[in-house]
Amino acid sequence: MPSSHLPTTLAEARRRGWHELDIILVSGDAYIDHPSFGIPLLGRWLEAHGFRVGIIPQPDWHAKDAFMALGRPRLFFGVSGGAMDSMVAHYTPQRKLRHDDAYTPGNRHGARPNRASIIYTSRLKEAYREVPVVLGGIEASLRRLAHYDFWEDCLRRSLLLDAKADLLIFGMGERPLLELAQRLQRGEPLAAIRDLHGSCYVARQSPEDAVHLPSWEQLGEERAAFVQAQRLMEREQNPYCGRPLVQRYDRRLLVCIPPALPLSGPELDSLYALPFSREPHPRYTEQIPAFEQIKRSLTTHRGCCGGCSFCAIAMHQGKVIQSRSLASLQLEVKRLAGTSWFKGQISDLGGPTANMYGLVCRAPDSGHGCRRPSCLHPGICPHLHCSDSRAVQMLRQIRTMPSVRQVTISSGIRFDLLERQPEYFRELVSQHVGGLLKVAPEHLVDAVTDLMRKPNGLVFERFLARFRDESRRAGRRQGVVPYLMAGHPGCSIEAMVELALALHRLGLQVEQVQEFTPTPGTTATCIYYTGVDPATGEPVAVVRSDAERRLQKGLLLWHLPDEQARVRKALLGLGRHDLLLRLTSLQQAGGSHPARRAAGQQGSKRKTPR
Repeated sequence: MPSSHLPTTLAEARRRGWHELDIILVSGDAYIDHPSFGIPLLGRWLEAHGFRVGIIPQPDWHAKDAFMALGRPRLFFGVSGGAMDSMVAHYTPQRKLRHDDAYTPGNRHGARPNRASIIYTSRLKEAYREVPVVLGGIEASLRRLAHYDFWEDCLRRSLLLDAKADLLIFGMGERPLLELAQRLQRGEPLAAIRDLHGSCYVARQSPEDAVHLPSWEQLGEERAAFVQAQRLMEREQNPYCGRPLVQRYDRRLLVCIPPALPLSGPELDSLYALPFSREPHPRYTEQIPAFEQIKRSLTTHRGCCGGCSFCAIAMHQGKVIQSRSLASLQLEVKRLAGTSWFKGQISDLGGPTANMYGLVCRAPDSGHGCRRPSCLHPGICPHLHCSDSRAVQMLRQIRTMPSVRQVTISSGIRFDLLERQPEYFRELVSQHVGGLLKVAPEHLVDAVTDLMRKPNGLVFERFLARFRDESRRAGRRQGVVPYLMAGHPGCSIEAMVELALALHRLGLQVEQVQEFTPTPGTTATCIYYTGVDPATGEPVAVVRSDAERRLQKGLLLWHLPDEQARVRKALLGLGRHDLLLRLTSLQQAGGSHPARRAAGQQGSKRKTPR
């Protein structure tokens, strides 16, 4: 009987009656047939449009044999490093090797190589030199232009050039990948496809309306050229008004066509209606942590209009919010209810930011001429329609379905939007917080949050006060887990002391602090590399020392015994002897578990949501 999964071997393909595949997708992740994973999603999308598709998951890259498991595809190979950039997946912010991989059975490290897209392409060209290779996924999106690489501390060329692939597709990929497959199916040569939105190619001539970025040679000579390139690139990200970008590499030109248009609501619904098994491929015998985390969750929308300077979402998903219909989400819940492991608990209803579901641009041109990188910074755009009516209806309808016992929101919440979403706020607090609500202020010092393109500390304080009030009113004992960041460009030891004091004043403690990692393509990474804010041209102080980054992190974990030496060192270095007692007072007093203190818990015992 044919497997409910797409084939991963020739034997599986033949059981479907396929003796040749049209497209073979190679992934750095294990194969989980679930819409939260990019390669299976694209595979099902192509299959639904009549193409025979196979997947080679996590091939052994040391030789070409594993890349020949499905034979030669008729049209092309598609390559993705996985759900994360392979270097981010492999290394910590201190450039130390990680020893786990949530996208691999058994959570084991080592199932994918460093710079996976490059290695996979090399092996495919070794096996089938004449078959086109198309790059895609988050690694391709972030590295589509010349970029700063934190792990080598140098500039690297476009991934398309380094991998020696034939084409690069960036963004979520459904629209350009399907168009490419259909055009190749009709016999159009790949070399003639030069107008595919959401793609990059190498050429000798530039499109007439292109924006010319500083060349590779100029980038190597002066960092000001990198700042200019970042500024120009960010201006051309709107899929409706963006122009082609051209970057010269000696005699060759890298041409980057503007992003593909976002999917419409009905198109997004049709994507999630595809016949996913929602299970890992039966070849696996060990648990895959990433699957365990998301298998009971539903993706309600795509895109994020926050435009945070350190975040890669805008480079990949874009800022246009694309929301599924309520009917589509209800159908997925019914499918969830048909699985053996669903017991009525939905772990998340969200996306990049949960409370952006249903947001739309109400500008006269629907935002088609907008060049703002963020709809929320420095203030919420007056054209952004922030009504929460659609999101509130969605929450109420999903949680009252017969098969559903509980719905929690695990995706992050944009708390500045909540000020304009009072009913969603009440629904969230009274029904959908599983004890602790995740929010990401990242910092509370205005000079730093401004560089991050995040709301300032006062907005967070208003949110926290209201959250506590609403929790008390609902009779629930629950709280907030704030995600914070150390080492971001513009953040000094003094700013971290100020942040630690603010947390102390607000009665918050944290157990985890993220260290800034300069991921390719982001504005914050540009600031880290150049020391200049591309938005203003002003210099920005940057922390490059691992020791100082650890000091910054330690200041936010002042209540933990293991961090006391770092806290003392930082305060004495600043001459702030007066703060030594204050930043150890809660610990000396005993107190409760830090996670509970972080929550700032209020009210009586939490009721079970319905």
